Amino acid sequence: MRIEIATEPAYADRPNEDFVAASPNAVVLLDGAGTPAGSDSGCVHGVAWYVSRLGVSLLAEVTNRPDEPLADCLAKAITQTAELHRDTCDLSHPGTPSATVIITRLREHDIEYLVLADSSLVLDRSDKPAYVTITDDREAQVGAELRRPMDAEATGTQAHAEALCTYVEAMRAHRNRSGGFWVAAADPAAAHEAMTGTFTRDKVSGFSLFSDGASRLVDRFTLSDWTETLTLIRDHGPAEVIRQVRAAEHSDPDGKRWPRGKAHDDATVATVTL
Repeated sequence: MRIEIATEPAYADRPNEDFVAASPNAVVLLDGAGTPAGSDSGCVHGVAWYVSRLGVSLLAEVTNRPDEPLADCLAKAITQTAELHRDTCDLSHPGTPSATVIITRLREHDIEYLVLADSSLVLDRSDKPAYVTITDDREAQVGAELRRPMDAEATGTQAHAEALCTYVEAMRAHRNRSGGFWVAAADPAAAHEAMTGTFTRDKVSGFSLFSDGASRLVDRFTLSDWTETLTLIRDHGPAEVIRQVRAAEHSDPDGKRWPRGKAHDDATVATVTL
């Protein structure tokens, strides 16, 4: 396989809380989540630390245990990461660092996948339909009503910051519980709530993994559809997707056209050609 990766933090002076890595038969992409600035998370390390440790552990599990179900690999990686800071941090805190997860693993005849929370996996098929998108939208469904007060305020204002904190607090009540949504945090049980499946390799010409900071070109800004985005990647590479996302964000700094929690977000695209 041939893999191309593009990743960019939301701001040059802040750490990138996305993580992406690959081995000869696997790709993992994580998108970290924590608390708004000034809020307590119970963790002294921060989101970027958590995501990098979880990502490294996860890629090792997926690669070194090729016959282990992906959900079991994720559960083990969550457990291993929790053990790294259980003695220093309050892992029961509702704001403990967490992450969305995408895993893809190539086998002789199949492509295995796992998707947990709101990052997106898009498969470029060699027959009809031209592509298949796999996104865990449970968080978006839960947040649709809760985010309305935040979306009514201009991004970057004090009113928006306060509404964002209220929204995050409200979402915590639904995180990692039945009827809500699931993310990788400190409880390995969340791994078994992920979307999993397989595709036959000879029906897929390639696939791309998007953190939600990159997929917003399609699913929030609606400036492109997935067919156009896959063509954009083929013609210009994954960095062009991020460039267009940044151009859109800068054209709407106060979030009036596209209401959003973050004016800019970490953005990552990994694309694999088979």
